[in-house]
Amino acid sequence: MATAVREISHFIGNAATAGTGTRRSDVFDPNTGKVQAQVTLGAQADLDAAMANAVRAQIGWAATNPQRRARVMFNFKALIEKNMEELAHLLSSEHGKVIADAKGDIQRGLEVIEFACGIPHALKGEYTQGAGPGIDVYSMRQPLGVVAGITPFNFPAMIPMWMFGVAIACGNAFILKPSERDPSVPVRLAELMLEAGLPEGVLQVVQGDKEMVDAILDHPEIKAVSFVGSSDIAHYVYRRGVEAGKRVQAMGGAKNHGIVMPDADLDQVVNDLAGAAFGSAGERCMALPVVVPVGDKTADALRAKLLPAIEGLRVGVSTDAEAHYGPVVTAAHKAKIESYIQMGVDEGAELVVDGRGFSLQGHEEGFFIGPTLFDRVTPQMQSYQEEIFGPVLQMVRAGSFEEALRLPSDHQYGNGVAIFTRNGHAAREFAARVNVGMVGINVPIPVPVAYHTFGGWKRSAFGDTNQHGMEGVKFFTKVKTVTQRWPDGSVTGENAFVIPTMG
Repeated sequence: MATAVREISHFIGNAATAGTGTRRSDVFDPNTGKVQAQVTLGAQADLDAAMANAVRAQIGWAATNPQRRARVMFNFKALIEKNMEELAHLLSSEHGKVIADAKGDIQRGLEVIEFACGIPHALKGEYTQGAGPGIDVYSMRQPLGVVAGITPFNFPAMIPMWMFGVAIACGNAFILKPSERDPSVPVRLAELMLEAGLPEGVLQVVQGDKEMVDAILDHPEIKAVSFVGSSDIAHYVYRRGVEAGKRVQAMGGAKNHGIVMPDADLDQVVNDLAGAAFGSAGERCMALPVVVPVGDKTADALRAKLLPAIEGLRVGVSTDAEAHYGPVVTAAHKAKIESYIQMGVDEGAELVVDGRGFSLQGHEEGFFIGPTLFDRVTPQMQSYQEEIFGPVLQMVRAGSFEEALRLPSDHQYGNGVAIFTRNGHAAREFAARVNVGMVGINVPIPVPVAYHTFGGWKRSAFGDTNQHGMEGVKFFTKVKTVTQRWPDGSVTGENAFVIPTMG
């Protein structure tokens, strides 16, 4: 007798609902390779139902003073902390990242919620007294209305909170379309927001695939869309959303480089690379999949230290507290990563460590890939030019600082980059000149703290506003500027308003 699988549905209004869609998508347990649940793939009618709730709810929510909105965020923060273990295990069970990584995923999203707790200060406008005779000018930031977020599989807690935390604190209603690969955590976040005191309809979750994405991009009542995913899809979302008159921020792929100068502390570099290149099975847009040692002597020494570190990495099930990383998210993604490894071999790169064929006893059908290392990769190789998004580290040898600087600067992606050095001048020069949006100096994964802002350049981001921080506040609000004058009641007209002239 077949065992019924769990059903994952939308969260519309104040409860889970199956909606009108008849299509379903499998949600796997990456550790076993087996289907553990099915998620509803929504239709236009499901979005319309959510939008009807959102439009009604947003009016009252926008009229709620910022301090009261902040109190909901404080309550939500406390609930996330209280339910951390449950959320981490739920996230891990669908994504495959180990529990420690899952908690990090949640914590980095929670930091944006902490920023949103200060929204009364962030929303303050500007004021000029006496801009003219008896004239004062002031500005205010007002919410856009109903906004939406389309989020990827690799951070099912962090990225939704990056988006909806700021958007909701600013007075908007938010429609979240998470990845269909690991959709349970976003629903749980919506439940906790309701428990925190958020009015029904302000945060809702609609499940789906491209059909739902297109419905969001085309819906006339959705004023802005925030997206994170691959660059091709980011470009598509940006173009279609802007054509529909929306404000769009669309974050794409990455190929982050780590420059290793001859004076770098190689023990530190190796330790950092092990986590940045292979942590979370490389399924991070801020992973460090390319290392660029400057000079063959540096490259040879780094390679010699990397090999034992890679051999010491433990790949295990996501609940294994001793594992450094777990499986990748699906069989299809595993096959894609392995095809890139073969591509690198075919292109002539030196495959130093091959992670293909990795099998975990008792979990032979799980989506596991061992750590992989390539040396003597060149910029002409397709495997270098494209994002692999797996536990694969490529070494590109550079002959000089200038050559190392050009590699990330000339790459199609410009999300993040790091330089490892003890030389302050080299670090300062690199940070000033590199054509990349986020820079780490002896920091392998330079994700900015929540009160700064996250965003790449080139094909890593489409749109002119970054995620979270004050950039997020700007994205999810519009500025209204008021020029006011209170006449003194003179009947002679000497204080009449006159448009300023150059005369």
